[in-house]
Amino acid sequence: MRELEVAIGAVGRAGVFTLEHFRTGCAVELKPDDTPVTVADRGAEERLRADLGAAFPGDALLGEEYGEQPGRSGRRWIVDPIDGTQSFIRGVPLWGVLVGLEEDGVPVLGVIGFPALGETYWAARGQGAFRDGRAIAVSSVAALAAATVLNGDAAPHFFGARYPAYQRLLAACGRQRGWGDCYGYALVASGRAEVMLDPVVSPWDVAAVAPIVTEAGGVFCDWTGAATIHGGTAIAAVPALADTVVRMLGADG
Repeated sequence: MRELEVAIGAVGRAGVFTLEHFRTGCAVELKPDDTPVTVADRGAEERLRADLGAAFPGDALLGEEYGEQPGRSGRRWIVDPIDGTQSFIRGVPLWGVLVGLEEDGVPVLGVIGFPALGETYWAARGQGAFRDGRAIAVSSVAALAAATVLNGDAAPHFFGARYPAYQRLLAACGRQRGWGDCYGYALVASGRAEVMLDPVVSPWDVAAVAPIVTEAGGVFCDWTGAATIHGGTAIAAVPALADTVVRMLGADG
């Protein structure tokens, strides 16, 4: 599949560029929303845009750093040059380069590169999910009491009125860990955790991870249970626990 080959290559090249700036003390700026950005973020997105635009000039493209470029094909590439910039600037290797492809609003292809780990995950609709060429699948854990639940930022203000429900979910699970950003979704897709939660996401945070989770046999949805990357929240879970998690997070405080 040409789209997948191009996306994997683009992620690899952008990842090489980001590594040139990792743990080098590169300058950090704050964007208008007070989130950090570095020359690595911007340079990586420029490279992703160049590769994808050259291969598929009729497709639209949305990126975290440079916004949207319209297209005419009905398809849209969605990229996050460094998902986990906070980890990147602190020297933690659990950040990723993300490329997703959306057709008529549905994510159909995703690639996650973890340059500092030397790992790449990918999936395309109907073709399964893979890590470095080997098929991956979600775990078979079916009881919340035995499940590992991961989260992005767990600060109460991100959850708002749902924070008490989130606390009840954590109290009911087997264990909780804070491996956030795309790394958490990769752990669920590869069977090393059962649930990943994000109380606040943008499409570029999850466009690549949604196809990987679903092709690995998992469920990707927002906190209402809708299978969308545009809901502003995200859940990745094994099928046996997805409805339970949605129900618990939707409970009144």
